Amino acid sequence: MSSKFKTIALLGASVFALAACQGQDAGSSSTASETSSAASGSESTSSATGEYAIAMITDEGGVDDRSFNQSAWEGMQAWSEETGNKVQYYQSDDSADFVPNFNTAIADGYDIIFGMGFMLVDTIAEVAPANPEQNFAIIDGEVEGDNVVSMTFKDQEAAFLAGIAAAENSTTGKVGFVGGMQTPTIERFEAGFKAGVASIDDSIEVDAQYVESFGDAATGQQIANAMYTSGVDVIYAAAGASGNGVFTEARNRLEATPDEKLWVIGVDRDQSEEGEWSGGNFTLTSTIKDTGSAIQAISNQTISDGFPGGELVEYGLAEGTVDLTEGNLSEETIAKVEEAKQQIIDGEITVPETLSE
Repeated sequence: MSSKFKTIALLGASVFALAACQGQDAGSSSTASETSSAASGSESTSSATGEYAIAMITDEGGVDDRSFNQSAWEGMQAWSEETGNKVQYYQSDDSADFVPNFNTAIADGYDIIFGMGFMLVDTIAEVAPANPEQNFAIIDGEVEGDNVVSMTFKDQEAAFLAGIAAAENSTTGKVGFVGGMQTPTIERFEAGFKAGVASIDDSIEVDAQYVESFGDAATGQQIANAMYTSGVDVIYAAAGASGNGVFTEARNRLEATPDEKLWVIGVDRDQSEEGEWSGGNFTLTSTIKDTGSAIQAISNQTISDGFPGGELVEYGLAEGTVDLTEGNLSEETIAKVEEAKQQIIDGEITVPETLSE
């Protein structure tokens, strides 16, 4: 694996609503404004069909996780709309679906197959050598091979900004972090978040717990319930679809006790919509991880200059690929976030990637 980092110019993010499943067979065509889907996946093409095709294999959170996978799929749909090229996803309900989904995508002849998340590293490491003519990309992991590009994100940088937001808005002196699975990727979120909180007030307690799944909203809600009961008033949910349970718990509590002051920080895409309740909106802010634009950039580079196989590509605040939304933040907090963001970009702040740093 090449040790050099290659920065790829990213496209502006375009947000398209994820269409509901229509129950058609995978491989059937539709216009870019529509979506066809089946148990294995969904594809979208523009009316002027292009000659290139990309696919993604989701992690166990599914394509409609309102977070990590959905952000990538929305970016792929936008790319299809713009270029006329074909896109498709293959949904994994659990890890047993990874290898069959890759084998199906390979057989279907996609130019690049993107694996979504650290959980798919081992699968790509297995299927890539066996299919040397097929191009693969792994997001949130590293796999060696001339036919694999590894795409990693400086999640800790955006999480640091989320920690600032949490510390600035907590009145109890206790905030929470709900992670999906305890992988190196999610540890970056936790490490960055804790460092951001401490940069404002190192006396604030951070309760960090893991669902051990990216697709278990029920357990996510149980953890959030225990945290809020213990006095936590801001929870950062970096848990994929499991994080939906955190939003459910906050909403239920606020509907029952409207005067309670509770916040949720979203992840990977702007999750403001998830925070709607009858009394307003409880999504404090969201960390952005623009996997969709990164996928677009890799695809466009491949078409114009060739596939960057063997490369490790890293994305962070400097590349505009991770960030924090303004959400419900005050002007004072936004100013502190912007100051820290620039300090990170300038190298004045180094955000830890692991809890041991």
